[in-house]
Amino acid sequence: MNTNQIEALVGMLVVAGLFAIMVLPSLVGAVRERRIDRQLREAQDRDRRAEDQKSSSRSTVPSTATRYAEGRRSKKLVSS
Repeated sequence: MNTNQIEALVGMLVVAGLFAIMVLPSLVGAVRERRIDRQLREAQDRDRRAEDQKSSSRSTVPSTATRYAEGRRSKKLVSS
């Protein structure tokens, strides 16, 4: 290898190193964002499954408060 080839090789390595230094933070950030998105999706799925289990175990009979509120609403509609 002559001097010109060595200088070209060193120049290419410097450019490749600078490119890696500039691109690496964005790649790390993208990987981190994907991991956070996955964790959020998993948490939403767990919450949804837990909510489905709660709602399926609840009785379908309305509570006293619901019946009272419905009665109050119907009286307001009749009197106005």
